[in-house]
Amino acid sequence: MKKLFLYITLFLSSIGFSQDSLSELLKRHNSETVPYISVQELAMPKTEAVLLDARETAEYEVSHIKDAMHVGYNDFNLEETTQQLNDKQQTIIVYCSLGIRSEDIAEQLQKAGYTNVYNLFGGIFEWKNNAFSVYNSEGETDNVHAFSKAWSKWLLKGNKIYD
Repeated sequence: MKKLFLYITLFLSSIGFSQDSLSELLKRHNSETVPYISVQELAMPKTEAVLLDARETAEYEVSHIKDAMHVGYNDFNLEETTQQLNDKQQTIIVYCSLGIRSEDIAEQLQKAGYTNVYNLFGGIFEWKNNAFSVYNSEGETDNVHAFSKAWSKWLLKGNKIYD
């Protein structure tokens, strides 16, 4: 039910955000209980973190940030994910398209006792917009799953792919 509500909310809100900044969009949709990390901070050479991709499988297969582990959103399984995350103090960065779905997943990890969890501000869209590389199973790609026509306005670089 929560997922259906999220998709309805995302659809309805997409109609009215044409003049918003990304910051305003995220303030409207997120509770900010999970601290953000910028794409620039993540790209720094000394940033050691586990990356979790909270998008759906079709989105992940189009492209993802290098070495990111797909955990999904609709089918996210906290128990399966935590079995792969042994250290509750390790840095974990969760991302999705923009940073809305990833906050939900990051909150679940926080409730499970993980203390160093971050939400990637602007998600994979902002990553690509800043000219950082994305990958698929064949290597580097310019393709990014754009989630929907309405939300794709936030993806400024790369090839927009839709289902």
